[in-house]
Parts: sequence; C-alpha cells; structure tokens
Amino acid sequence: GHFTSAEDLNLLIAKNTRLEIYVVTPEGLRAVKEVGMYGKISVMELFRPQGEKKDLLFILTAKYNACILEYKQDGDNVDIITRAHGNVQDRIGRPSETGIIGIVDPESRMIGLRLYDGLFKVIPLDRDNKELKAFNIRLEELMVIDVKFLFGCAVPTICFVYQDPQGRHVKTYEVSLRDKEFNKGPWKQDNVDAEAGIVIAVPQPMGGALIIGQEAITYHNGDQYLPIAPPAIKQSTIVCQNRVDANGSRYLLGDMEGRLFMLLLERDELMDGTATVRDLRVEMLGETSIAECLTYLDNGVVYIGSRLGDSQLVKLNVDSNEQGSYVTTMETFTNLGPIVDMCVVDLERQGQGQLVTCSGAFKEGSLRIIRNGIGIHEHASIDLPGIKGLWPLRSDPTRDLDDMLVLSFVGQTRVLMLNGEEVEETELPGFCDEQQTFYCGNVANEQLIQITCGSVRLVDHKSKALVSEWKEPSGKNISVASCNAAQVVCAVGRMLFYLDISAGQLKQVSSTEMEHEVACLDISPLGDGAGNSTLCAVGLWTDISARILRLPSFDTLHKEMLGGEIIPRSILMTTFEGAHYLLCALGDGALFYFNLSVDSGYLSDKKKVTLGTQPTVLRTFKSLSTTNVFACSDRPTVIYSSNHKLVFSNVNLKEVNYMCPLNSQGYPDSLALANNSTLTIGTIDEIQKLHIRTVPLNESPKRICYQESSQCFGILSSRVELLDQNGGTSLVRPSASTQALSNSVSNSKLFSSNSAQHESSYGEETEVHSLLVIDQHTFEVLHAHQFLPSEYALSIVSCRLGKDPTTYFVVGTAMVYPEEAEPKQGRIAIFHYTDGKLQTVAEKEVKGAVYSMVEFNGKLLASINSTVRLYEWTAEKELRTECNHYNNIMALYLKTKGDFILVGDLMRSMLLLAYKPMEGSFEEIARDFNPNWMSAIEVLDDDNFLGAENSYNLFVCQKDSAATSDEERQHLQEVGQLHLGEFVNVFCHGSLVMQNLGESSTPTQGSVLFGTVNGMIG
Repeated sequence: GHFTSAEDLNLLIAKNTRLEIYVVTPEGLRAVKEVGMYGKISVMELFRPQGEKKDLLFILTAKYNACILEYKQDGDNVDIITRAHGNVQDRIGRPSETGIIGIVDPESRMIGLRLYDGLFKVIPLDRDNKELKAFNIRLEELMVIDVKFLFGCAVPTICFVYQDPQGRHVKTYEVSLRDKEFNKGPWKQDNVDAEAGIVIAVPQPMGGALIIGQEAITYHNGDQYLPIAPPAIKQSTIVCQNRVDANGSRYLLGDMEGRLFMLLLERDELMDGTATVRDLRVEMLGETSIAECLTYLDNGVVYIGSRLGDSQLVKLNVDSNEQGSYVTTMETFTNLGPIVDMCVVDLERQGQGQLVTCSGAFKEGSLRIIRNGIGIHEHASIDLPGIKGLWPLRSDPTRDLDDMLVLSFVGQTRVLMLNGEEVEETELPGFCDEQQTFYCGNVANEQLIQITCGSVRLVDHKSKALVSEWKEPSGKNISVASCNAAQVVCAVGRMLFYLDISAGQLKQVSSTEMEHEVACLDISPLGDGAGNSTLCAVGLWTDISARILRLPSFDTLHKEMLGGEIIPRSILMTTFEGAHYLLCALGDGALFYFNLSVDSGYLSDKKKVTLGTQPTVLRTFKSLSTTNVFACSDRPTVIYSSNHKLVFSNVNLKEVNYMCPLNSQGYPDSLALANNSTLTIGTIDEIQKLHIRTVPLNESPKRICYQESSQCFGILSSRVELLDQNGGTSLVRPSASTQALSNSVSNSKLFSSNSAQHESSYGEETEVHSLLVIDQHTFEVLHAHQFLPSEYALSIVSCRLGKDPTTYFVVGTAMVYPEEAEPKQGRIAIFHYTDGKLQTVAEKEVKGAVYSMVEFNGKLLASINSTVRLYEWTAEKELRTECNHYNNIMALYLKTKGDFILVGDLMRSMLLLAYKPMEGSFEEIARDFNPNWMSAIEVLDDDNFLGAENSYNLFVCQKDSAATSDEERQHLQEVGQLHLGEFVNVFCHGSLVMQNLGESSTPTQGSVLFGTVNGMIG
C-alpha cells in the first residue's frame, strides 16, 4: 500500500515480533525502517479513512493488543506514531481453532475481529478517538473458517464460511453500529465445497465474493452462482491469495507445494455501468518457494513470503520459458527457519566455529553453513607467486587516485600500471628494479621514494628521474626501513639512520647504534596520520624487546621486554578512536598490544592475543574514514576499535601474506592482497556479519552430526512420496537422497513382513527417511541409505563405543503407523562409513521410539518413549542393556556432562540423573516440579541447566547441592527466566566469534547457541 507517502508504493513485512518497511523502487526493494514490536504480530492491514492522504496500518498481536500506526517523515527523521491503541481481550471466551482473523471494512467504517468462537468483535473507526473501543456481537455459527467485508454495500456487510454438522456453508450479515448487532444479510448459500476455507471479496463493479475450497472455486453475489473445479488445484491445499487488479479481475493463489496460480474473472459489462461475471479460469504460473503469504507489488512483480524456505521477489512474464513456467526469481531473502537441528564445527581449523543448520522443510529443505567474519569480495586476481611486499603509487600527486601498484620480489621490483580495470607492466626510470624494495610511496614536495636493500632513492614525479640517493656510508645493505611523508628511518644491522626529505634532496640528520640487530621499525605519525612523527618504534633481535625512541635524537623513552624466544616481525603505532596504541606481532602469530603515551613514549596495559601460527605483517587501511589494521598471516584478521576496546575479526580468506590499500579509478576503496601464488584485488565489508552459504537438499533435513574421522556430516532427512495402486511408491521430485553417489536400503531381520499390512490408500503421501553422508568440504552427498517403509529416523550420533577404535554413525528409529498413538517398535542401527561404503555393523530392536541418543563415557545412552536406557558395546559388536530409568512421561531430550544426565520431558520439565559406575545404575538426583512442555535443553555447567518451553520462554534451573534437607536437594530451583518470543528447537555449545585465547574479559564458560522455528540464531 501507500504507507510512507501517497506517491510511494510500500511493502510491509511482519516477521514474528518485527515489522519491516520497504519502498518498491525500479531497482528492487529499499529498506526504510525496521520496528520492533512487543508482541507477535497476528494481523496486519492497511486502510485509508476518509480525509487521510496516505494509508494507516492496523496491527493486532497474539495477546490481543491492537493499534493503528501512521508514518511521519520529518526531513531525515522517520517516526512511526501510534494514532490509537487498546487491548481487545475478553475475560472469557474460547480462542478459535482457526486462529485470529482481523479485517477492515473497504470504506474504513470499522474493523472486524474474530478472536473467540461465537463472537464477532467490532472496533468502530472514529477520526478523533485515541483509544480503540470494541464491542462484541454474538454469532450463532460457532466454527467460522474465514470472514471478509464485502465491497459496495451501504451498510458494512460481512461474508463468511462456517461449518456445522451438515457441512460448510456461506452466509452474509449486515453490521449495525447503532444497535450493535447483526441484521439479515443480502444472500446465503448452503453446502459449498466440504473443504472451503478462503473467502475473497470482489470489488465493484462486480461485487460479491469468491469461495476457494480444496477442489472447487465458486463465485457468488446473491443472484449469481458460478462454480468451477479445475483439476490443477486438487493436488494440494491453497493457503494464500492476493488481488492483482484494483477492479478484482485477477487473483494470485499459492498452495502448500509452492505452486503459484492465477485466477481470472471474465466479465460482461452492461449498459448501466455494472458488470457481471461470465466465467472463472485458473492457470498455473509456475513454482516458487512455499508461500505463507503473497503480495502483488506492481508491474508483474510479486513478493512471496515463506516460512519454510527463503522469501522471494519474483517477476511474472507474459510468455513461459522452456519448462513452461511464467515465473522468474529476481531476488531471494535468506531465511534460516525452521532450524530443526544444528552443530558447531571448526571446518577450516581456524579456531572459529561455523554453524551448520538443518533448515527449511519439504522442497525448501537445505543445510546452511553460517560463519561470522568480515567478507572480502574479489574483483580481480592475477597469478603472481613470490610477492614480498606491495604499495600503491600516484604518478600525479595532485590527484587522489592511485594509478600504479609496486610489487616487490626477492632480488627484483615490478611496477604495474592500473588503467581502469586493465593492468599492465611499466617501468619508472628513477626506480631500481634489480633489488627487493622495502618501502615505496608518495612523499612531500610531490616526489616519489623507493627504499631498496642498496639505497634510499628520491624520484621526481614529472620526469620520474632520480633526484637524490642516500647509501650507508660504508656501503652495507639496508635491512629494515620505515617512512612517512617527510621522514625516513632505516636500519643497517644495529645502526639506525634518520633522514629528512626535502625538495630534491635527502639529508641524514642523525644516527645511533642499538644493543642488538633491528628486527622491525615504524615511524607512522599518530593521530590522523599526517605530518611528522616524534616517535620511532623499534623491535630488536636477541633480547626480544620493543622500544620507543624520540626523534631526531634517538633517545630511548621506554623499553618493553616481550619474553620468549620468538623475534618481533612487525611493529606499528596507530590511533583508534582517539586512543594511541603500539601493536607488535611476533613470528609465531602472537600479537602484543599496548596503550601508548605520545608525550612520554610510555607503554602500559600489555595484552596478548594469538592471531595465527605464521609470522604476522601489520598494515593500516581506512574504511569508512576510520582506521583499521589488517594483520596478514595464515589466519587474516582485521583489528578495529569498538567502544574503546580492540576487536579482532576474522576475514573470509584462507591466507594473506601482504596487503596494501588501493584506491584507483577501476578499483575504488579496495585492498590489494597477496598470498603465496596470487595477487587479489577486492573490497571489504564495512562490518563483521554472518556469511551464510546454502546447500539445497530439496527434502526435509531432520538431524545432523559431524564425524571428524571420515570428515563427513551424517544427516537424517525425509522426502515425500506418493503411494500408487499396487502398493509401491513413486517420487514426487528428485532430491538429495535420490541423487547420491551411492545408495543402499535397509533390510532388517528384526521386523516380520506382516507388520507392513497397515491401512493406506492410493494417492496418499508417505514419508521416506534416509541417512545422508555429506562431505564436509564439497557438501556433496556421498551416500544415501534408505530406511524401512514407515520407519522414521529420529536421532543420530557419531561416536566411538567401548574399546572399539572405530567411529560409528548410530541412528535411532521408530516404526510409525497411523493407527498407533505412540510407536511400539523401533531400532538402533549402527553404521560404519569407510571408502565410500556404508555398512550396517549391528542393530538392536527396542520397544518404542528412540527420541534421543548421546555417547556417555564410551557407552550409548538412549531415550526410548518414557525410558532412559544405557547400552554397552560388547566385543562381539552387540549392544547390551546395562541399566534403565523409567520415571518419565516421554523422554525427548538428553544432554550429559561427566556422570550427570539431564533429561527433558514432553510435559514434565527437566530431570537430573547421576550414573553410578560401581553399581551400574541410575540415581535420580533432582527434578524441576513445574509443568513445562519442553522444546530443547542444555547443560550450562555442573549446577545450572537451561531449558526452552512451548510458550516461547527460556528458563535456567539450578541444582541446590548445599541444601540441608533431602527434600530441598531434590528440587531443581528455577533461578532465571526470559521471554524470548521464539520457539527454540535446538541448543548447542559453541560460538560464532573467534576464541582469542588472550582476550577473555568476560569469564564465560563457553557460550550456548540456539536455533528457532522462525530461523533466528542467538
């Protein structure tokens, strides 16, 4: 609608507790604002009362708080103001099974709400009312399926579908504001399609309503009744609809399988300006994400909001493509939900966890690999091995764009000319290209400088000829050098020389001798990086120290012993957020950093972090006018300051040896990066963010585990198949389990074949479960193992058992039949994956469903229906029961730490068991006596346990070991509670940020991540 202004076309998206506002532009969607609401948004409707220039927004939350919002823009200042609000909850009433329905009269006379069975609530819309007042009207029809206001009625009129013992019917009522009750409506229609579930009001001039059912679509307007039954819509249920044209001649429909249809109303226009509907037509447009809601924007563009997959922006075309689809995807919006399971793995051994989640469902099922860090987006790369340093140059100092890149190699130097995006080699007459360069750059008085191992060379920028050269008096080689716009300091063994740069000449000002050889030095000016430096930072060999010297006298101001055996390789003085720091990197990847006082040269607050394992090179660069430091090593890191704390953030590159900032015409605000074999030019993200990679499976992933020994993931997934006449099944669509490199099928000896004779009918959908083995690097499905018919795979764990050195995949299953309330049979199967083959090592029949399994001190702990059971692995490769614990209703979740076992129950909260290895038995230590319906659990530490329940809350229980009486010790006390507003499916220990061993200011014992149904991770 037109929410931000009358000219803008907006798209508003409600995501659980957040409202996002976008403006539709020719380039795509532009985000305007995101608003957090205190509550889950249930209803969101735009409407325009008389006299308003733009639309207002009506919102109702799940706790029945209603409000009307308006968008106010004041220059750059954007406000969402509340025009009116109120709570419309009733003291009594049964919330409807079909959910909350909220509708607005087309002429904005009132808002209608169906919250409870048998009541229709009306909110009259007056211009000046700040508080929303509502009254109820009794509805004789209890089971209302859907309701809408009709167009073009003198009195507000509702049309609804309801169900009674005879079937489903359509009825209309007029709403009288004065009498606060219903009057008889203009028409009604009994016995429509038994599955009719959606009402669409058709605007003038046609009027009337469309009723959409499972098999038929009908049009009514009182004196006309028009049904059609297109075969295309029978396969699946239509769940969402949206009007395309203002006059209501076309509608979009979306079904549960992700198909998109167009419903057309063909009409005859009469002489008096009215119109009648002649015919209805349904056309299939193509396939999209499984839609939860559709919004037609403009110009053939549709936004598809999906809960089970990524939301999309699609374009409807006039002509179909080769596959016969009229839909093309323009943009995709990542949605991680629903996260069913996840695990944290350090895939690249970078000391940084990556989260692998099982996301999506049905055809939208996928694995998502999520890692935190700063992204570098590659724009160009050249194969150039052996680079030892790189610097940008401007051939014309009056411009601020770089047009040359100087590369240093062992024994030689090359200059690359950057022309737009083209790169070619060039030569500068004043440069020495037979030696390795230590520094190169633009300096004062529009000159260029090159420092090689032989000399310091000053070059004129116009003629590019040498104007001045300085050599060490006795002709020794320079070993280290540092330079800024007007000063040079170079080291020859233990000697330091300080040179001044003036127009056309280099002048040696002073020199000194250090106690040991110089390993690294820096004279970067502090502050904004311009002007002269009064300090020189030096790192020495042998005594492994960092020193601050005063320039030009070389007086020692401060000496800091770094300790250890490893020499400092790179030293840097820099300013973050107005605070001065000295950073010093050693040859083993360790980095020391200090606060630096400019006046006294004093170093304080020594801290150490480990960034990698190779020698680290530090370079500064500017991003968004703030100073950052890039630490090049085998684990490249960007160092920046946030709230006066240094932050170390991973970069998504494997290895960087050298880097420099580059700002040329073809590559603005870029970085040039060199590793052992390549030179890369790219841009860097402004902030660290989550990088998400998607591996589509096209079927629902259910559980995941990681097996390090075979470098694979084990995934349990399910696909949907259709039963055919002779009892077999047929594929609906190809997916991961049907396209694997190798396959196998379970043939279990445990269950006799007569158990397969269960009720099923032709055309019914069944789930087929598989174990997928997926390579951790390529994410290719190496093997798919299909389980028995009606066998649901519920849990998986990768572990070593007993004294057996092999690592196994252990899968717990259940035989699920529609006539059983809960499963009576299941099995635990043990697989071994080697050399691309999966073999079944053992299986064990159990009487129930194996909901959860964990490895427990070399044994296997499983929860089977209401039992917690411990198995040991014998030398004959069989599972033998060691002990049981029965006191549960349905034990769904298990977590362990040491000898303690935490059990999460379907409805009886959490229970703590201890295993007694001597007796070989379980002892119940304590339980939480509150009735929480659990959705996930986790052990925080020895005394604290985290749980999530089905009212979207988290809570923490504590074991009270110090209590005096036995009675108190048996209670788990709830010590912390948090309303999250999200349904949590899974907890796991781990973290997405780098674990810098030195930088632990908060003493957390390891953080816990959670994943929710809506795709939120935290």
